[in-house]
Parts: sequence; structure tokens; C-alpha cells
Amino acid sequence: MTILRRVDAMVLHDPAAFILANTRLQTVPHAPEISLWLADEITPIWKMTEEELGALGLPPPFWAFAWAGGQAIARWLLDNPEEVRGRTVLDFATGSGLVGIAALKAGAASVTGCDIDPFCAAAVAVNARANGVTMGFTGENLLDSPPPAVDLICAGDVCYEKPMTERVLDWLASARAQGTRVLLGDPGRTYLPKSGLTFLAEYRVQTTRELEDYEIKRTCVWSL
Repeated sequence: MTILRRVDAMVLHDPAAFILANTRLQTVPHAPEISLWLADEITPIWKMTEEELGALGLPPPFWAFAWAGGQAIARWLLDNPEEVRGRTVLDFATGSGLVGIAALKAGAASVTGCDIDPFCAAAVAVNARANGVTMGFTGENLLDSPPPAVDLICAGDVCYEKPMTERVLDWLASARAQGTRVLLGDPGRTYLPKSGLTFLAEYRVQTTRELEDYEIKRTCVWSL
């Protein structure tokens, strides 16, 4: 879910050990087929992340939580495996790797997660291992290049900041124009487009007041 801001990963000592020491393995509320190493509270893990990186004012550790939009896409892929079976997938702004793991469990041929948060490579690795799948990862900011040639791009919870949302949606529109199917998962955030989307499903997703204004978020999956 972290997209535009990056901290040099070279300052990390052992991100996998940090994740395993400061989170716990737990099932995802709306996709209980999947277990992830997640935090229970945002403030302690946020503070420890800043201490680990030796930097202040960092964005939240998005990788440490199962956000509503990602949960919705994961549920939709698990319930509609024919939409992803045998296909190549990019899990954009992957965070914990939730959506990519769901795609693999639904039969995707291969999945690559992308995220510029320096913890995400380790988060994806430990979470993929916990679910018995193998998922690729890149820490490159893919917004700086043309979209890759994949069958499907999934993007959960990317509409929460105006400049970032505009940049991401332009990039995703380019992917759609070259023939890639694009899925968005979003709980009605401010900058979700009002047009250009096809409704696929709606869920009531359990989340936490640590992250959201309600414990249950009405969350939709859309195709671009």
C-alpha cells in the first residue's frame, strides 16, 4: 500500500526478524484461508519501525495490517478463481502480500508484489512462506516506468491521497489500455473515481478502529 515515499533499505538490519518479533501470525478476517504476520496496534509498530530505520515522520507501516480494500480483492479472487487461474499477476502496492497470496491460492501462474516500503520484501516473504506459496517481489517504483506486461494488476487501498491517487490511476489506465485487466479494492475513500469503474462485488469487511473510522467497512471491488 505504500507507494510514493521510500526510505533507503540499506539501514535495515534484519527486517524479517523485526517482523516476526513485533507481529503475530493471525487469520485475515475476510479471507480466513490466509494467515499473515500482522500487528494488533498501529502506534507501537509505527514507533518501532521509526526506531529500526533511524528516521522520524515515516508513513504508517502499511505492511503490518490487512486493509479493507486488500481484503475485498483477496475475497473476490478466492471466490472467483476462474478470473485469475493460469494468469500472471502484479499485486500493486502489495504491503503484506495479501492480495498476491490470494491470487496464488486461486491458481495464478505467477504473482509479483511491488512496494517501495523497505519492510515489504521481508513481509511478503514471511507471509508467502506461512501460506505455502512462492511470490515474487520488486522494490522498484513502477510508476516511473510503463506498466509491465501482465494479465492482471490488483490495487487495493490506493485512493487515499489526491496527488498519489491521480498518478496511480493514470498509470493503471495505461495498463488497461495495453490490455491488462485492472482490479481496484476500496472502502469508499475520498479519491476513488466516480466514473470509469465497473462494479464487481461489495463486502462488509472487518477491520479495526486502529486504522479506520468503523470496525466494519463497506468495501467494493471494481474493474477499471
